[in-house]
Amino acid sequence: MGFPRATVSLPGWVEEFLPDPNRDYPTEEDRMRLVIELSHLNVDQGTGGPFGAGIFDLSTNRLVAPGVNLVATTNLSAAHAEVVAIMISQQVVGHFDLGGEGLPAYELVTSTEPCAMCFGAIPWSGVRRLVCGAREEDARRIGFDEGPKTPAWVASLEQRGISVARDVCRDEAAAVLRYYAEKGGMIYNARQGA
Repeated sequence: MGFPRATVSLPGWVEEFLPDPNRDYPTEEDRMRLVIELSHLNVDQGTGGPFGAGIFDLSTNRLVAPGVNLVATTNLSAAHAEVVAIMISQQVVGHFDLGGEGLPAYELVTSTEPCAMCFGAIPWSGVRRLVCGAREEDARRIGFDEGPKTPAWVASLEQRGISVARDVCRDEAAAVLRYYAEKGGMIYNARQGA
């Protein structure tokens, strides 16, 4: 019989929502607003937590792959928006290393700073830039456990050649977190290791 397959697919509404794939998003605010909208729609559609992400090709400013949080709907604790976006973009590009030879520089835009797991995935993904909206403390404020992450996480990514921008549209991104909490969204994995 074997084990079940663990697969991650974006909800159908994501494809219906996404604009023209040839559209570019010239500023980091444009790219951030797209992932914030994904996070908000993920809440409204009931397909996951209040987190959105996207991988963008920095040579064209075009979206390579979106990601939304799918933890509760897939029963996969690793199905965070950042990891979903990374996995799908690696499939689109056809390589596990988005920083591989001959590839353009890719940027991960995420509606909230990465948790400990997503932080660990970033260097292995090959992205060259990380752009964050809400802060880790905004997610903690509504009850999410972001895991243990070194206080010098930004510097550690920058030492690996990954530039980091924080607080891009922070108020808009944090508003989605509050909206989720106000709607009674499930705060999963909040045991803080207990």
